Amino acid sequence: MKAMSTPVDAAPMDALAIAHSPVRSYLLEAGYELMRLLRTPSFALPSLLFPCLFYVLFGVLLNKSNGDAARYLLATYGVFGVMGVGMFAFGVTVALEREQGFLIYKRALPMPPGAYLFAKMAMAMVFAMIISLLLATLAATVGGVELRVSQWLLLWAVNVVGVLPFAALGLFVGTLVGGQGAPAVVNLLYLPMAFLSGLWIPLKFLPKWIAEAAPVWPSYHHSQIALKIIGMDAGGNLAVHLGVLIGTTVLFFMLARRRLAA
Repeated sequence: MKAMSTPVDAAPMDALAIAHSPVRSYLLEAGYELMRLLRTPSFALPSLLFPCLFYVLFGVLLNKSNGDAARYLLATYGVFGVMGVGMFAFGVTVALEREQGFLIYKRALPMPPGAYLFAKMAMAMVFAMIISLLLATLAATVGGVELRVSQWLLLWAVNVVGVLPFAALGLFVGTLVGGQGAPAVVNLLYLPMAFLSGLWIPLKFLPKWIAEAAPVWPSYHHSQIALKIIGMDAGGNLAVHLGVLIGTTVLFFMLARRRLAA
């Protein structure tokens, strides 16, 4: 007698495929990374609160009669905030995880090779979203800043996407130095770059040589895009600003990838 074949229930197989899909691995890794850093006060609190505290102090309390200062610092402190998130989230955490052998452990797991970096980029962009929303809320309320809806949305988008060049730079730093030295190295880049790009004080109030050298910093080009949205930029070419930021992202990401693969 010929054996009759029994139809196989495809539902469990589909559920198993979904459970082990690469997309789910990327999303889970990103969710765990975000949760981990939100539960790390030493990272989350300074990243989220420092730009807001500086904005209230310098953009509102010390410039009550100057509405232009509140507008200018809304744009530049947004850049300052996302710079910190990108550089510290990658520069410090990658250095620590590399030093502790965590990256070797990750390579042994059955997960897509790009999930680790995707999770950190997604986390940095979520933090950038939060910082931008907090600054916009402060600017619209205590700062008295009035912008069109399109300007608010563009500022938010520029900050969220603009975190990527600094994430790439931080990632490269994290592949060069150890966990103990990473915070110092990141600060040596982060704070001078912010000052020399005119994020704290407009370049017109700084020595001429600082203003002339400012275009070498990616933070300058990011801030000029943000300032262009509110009509307070120096009049540079938007394509040049975008090109520098894209080039910075690609260059340092490729350098870091080469270091991680070594």
